Amino acid sequence: MGVRYAVGLPTVGEFGDPLLLVELAVLAEEYGWDGVYLWDHVLFHDPAWPVTNPTVTAAAIAACTTRVRLIVMHVLPRRRVELVAREAVALDVLSGGRLTFAAAIGSMNSEFTAFGASPDLRVRAAALDAGLDDLRALWSGSPVGPENVRMVPGPVQPSGIPIWCGGRWPNKAPLRRAARYDGAMPTFVDQSSRVVPPQDLAEAVSYIARFRGSLDGFDIAMEGATSPGSSVAPYEVATHDVAAYQDVGLTWWIEAMGWWRGGVTAASTRIAAGPPNV
Repeated sequence: MGVRYAVGLPTVGEFGDPLLLVELAVLAEEYGWDGVYLWDHVLFHDPAWPVTNPTVTAAAIAACTTRVRLIVMHVLPRRRVELVAREAVALDVLSGGRLTFAAAIGSMNSEFTAFGASPDLRVRAAALDAGLDDLRALWSGSPVGPENVRMVPGPVQPSGIPIWCGGRWPNKAPLRRAARYDGAMPTFVDQSSRVVPPQDLAEAVSYIARFRGSLDGFDIAMEGATSPGSSVAPYEVATHDVAAYQDVGLTWWIEAMGWWRGGVTAASTRIAAGPPNV
């Protein structure tokens, strides 16, 4: 199978409106994109910016679409895992088995300290690992913990809800974690302002392969920006150049939308132009 293409949507700033995000997701389905990726924040760097909830938004998208995969980020260390487990299964049911669960350690210390939680990365990493283990156990429907908790129903996807883990390369621990699950979303320094060389992705993929042996059935997703026209911005690649990332293992290209590339108006225009053709 070739590369699949998702529209990456922030949930903050001018994109922090769930009605708008549903409109963009419906547009993405109409114009041939394969998925929609939603950020996860409760705060943002500018306190005046609106922020919306990705899980509630994804539920609305599930109800308004029939085909696009819902790739929803979860900063698991600041979430209650039993609630996340229930929400994820509900999303999987609502979407007819279209949910991909993306997990990350979190990029903003203030989202922890503002609510009395530790921002220490080691604490957050341990919470992320424990949370992922608990999710898999709860989704299995088997008794869990000293109280023999059973959560039913389970996911509707026969092989379970795919889990992707994010991480900033060349930090190695996040990609070792990803290797234990179903996919990886490596990120890179200054990714929104430059083109990431395919070789950088190749190094991250090679590192993951060391811990899996085979990458068959394992997803590699990366955010980037493409231009369907003849001119490209410093952070964009020509649509046909996505092939260079496919050659080193990419399975999902996430077209990153945001305020840095023209905001909502530009996002609508880019989505309507359709995914890259490789």
